[in-house]
Amino acid sequence: MAQDYYSVLGVDRTASPEEIKRAFRRLAKEYHPDAYKGDKREAERKFRKIAEAYEVLSDPQKRAQYDRYGHVGPEQGFDFGPGDFQRTREAFGEFFGRPFEDLWSMFFGEGVRTRERAGRARRGEDLEYRVRITLEDAAFGAKLRATASRYVPCGRCGGSGLSPGTGLRVCPTCRGHGRIEYRQASVFGTFVNVRTCPECGGIGELPEAPCGACGGEGRVREKGEIAIEVPPGVEEGARLRIPGGGNAGAAGGPPGDLYVTVEVQPHPLFRRKGEDLELELPVHWGQLVLGATVRVPTLRGEAELKIPPGTDPEAVLAVPGEGMPRGRRRGDLKVRLKVEVPKKLSRLQKRLVEELLETLPPPEPPQG
Repeated sequence: MAQDYYSVLGVDRTASPEEIKRAFRRLAKEYHPDAYKGDKREAERKFRKIAEAYEVLSDPQKRAQYDRYGHVGPEQGFDFGPGDFQRTREAFGEFFGRPFEDLWSMFFGEGVRTRERAGRARRGEDLEYRVRITLEDAAFGAKLRATASRYVPCGRCGGSGLSPGTGLRVCPTCRGHGRIEYRQASVFGTFVNVRTCPECGGIGELPEAPCGACGGEGRVREKGEIAIEVPPGVEEGARLRIPGGGNAGAAGGPPGDLYVTVEVQPHPLFRRKGEDLELELPVHWGQLVLGATVRVPTLRGEAELKIPPGTDPEAVLAVPGEGMPRGRRRGDLKVRLKVEVPKKLSRLQKRLVEELLETLPPPEPPQG
């Protein structure tokens, strides 16, 4: 059933506009969040009814329709949204000296002003950046600083896009509704087309005075440093996401993200293969025959590698834990032995090799 708006405001059906306004002011003050001592949910419910009743009875056309049909609009009751409180805004502002949306926001959390500002606000654009790092940076992580041009919140208006000391005003084109109805008559009847307001973009409000520093956008472009943290173990082509590292949002909107694509420079000694590193180490054939302990380079300095006696040429030996990190463990350093054959020998060296070959059995030919 439709509610009795006159009873809600506590006035007679013959009440004058001034009596209706005084009743609304009295009830609005009674259920003001700073003064109401009872259940806030009850205050919310009652304030909704008060605002709805005043918005209808303070408008001569809506009041006349209500008095005649018992409701406003094609359906029973009044469908009221953020842009439908123009008279209520004015009456509330006149009496309390503060925006109507502030009270609405205190009652409902996500109030009219919050929603409309969210409509003005736009999330900032994401940014793409490429960094070129060393293999050491990829292995142990690195904190880098890059210089780039991006949007940052305007320092003069704090990102709101509004000139200091000003606020938002109701859009005169759509009267706060955010949309405009176009009626077109035809032989089949009257058609109503609803379009987004071109003046306010569907928000319902416009800045009273845009910020002169940013032109009302709430952000300005500046060139500055961006902090980039590269995690240990990052791979070539990895795409890192830095939340909030992109452009600042317009009109106080949230910032975009920064996506960093990683390029790893080739290393003169090591080649990466998954979580392992590969290294080619020149050795003499005598070290393979007799065995030896040699020093090999690693990303953290040097390590010892034991070559067992009789090791085959092209053998691959591992130095555990000297590869790339993968979770809590590190891969290995795989050392591929490469036998170096001397190009020139002294007379003594040549004679010693000849004597050694005379003592060694000839290699067995391959069996067919």
